[in-house]
Amino acid sequence: MPPLSMITLYVDEPAASAAFYAKLFDLTPIQSSPTFVMFALPGGVALGLWSRHTVEPAAAAAGGGGEIAFDFSDVDGLHADWAARGLTIALAPSDAGFGRSFVALDPDGHRLRPFTLAAR
Repeated sequence: MPPLSMITLYVDEPAASAAFYAKLFDLTPIQSSPTFVMFALPGGVALGLWSRHTVEPAAAAAGGGGEIAFDFSDVDGLHADWAARGLTIALAPSDAGFGRSFVALDPDGHRLRPFTLAAR
């Protein structure tokens, strides 16, 4: 399998979503148009934000149908930071079989799940 190179989220307003992610992750887009914005994430994967109104073929559903998960060592600290910034928290920090995580939502309802893997 080739390496993962980009995650694309279908969003209602690419500029608004880009502002959200730029502020949240302290990133600057590497490509931007009225219908598509791309960020280069650490580790070589890109994040694309594509207007759900112009993507071809047409998106089947409104936003919020996906989740981006990423390894983060201080889940509880990040939760406190994001809650203080006003992000919608869909799930408070909790322990699951794979480790500790919480879930926040972006402006389109996509889930952001920082997690710390359980000791093996």
